[in-house]
Amino acid sequence: MDGKKKDVLRFRGKVIDVSKGFFRVELENGKIILAYLSGSLKKNFIKVGLGDQVEVEVSPYDLTKGRIVWRYATLK
Repeated sequence: MDGKKKDVLRFRGKVIDVSKGFFRVELENGKIILAYLSGSLKKNFIKVGLGDQVEVEVSPYDLTKGRIVWRYATLK
């Protein structure tokens, strides 16, 4: 096993709202989903804030919720 999930969809999006550990993410296709941080991001103290570009894993069974698995570097 290589640690990858086979039955998930991956999308890129932008964080548009943050509240109580949940993030509202607008995907590239215009859909807005509710997402939370994956365990590896929490473990490594990766901070995700408003306006960050992220990659989200979404289950094909519920396309309204997802898990943030990657935060892309932003140039400031």
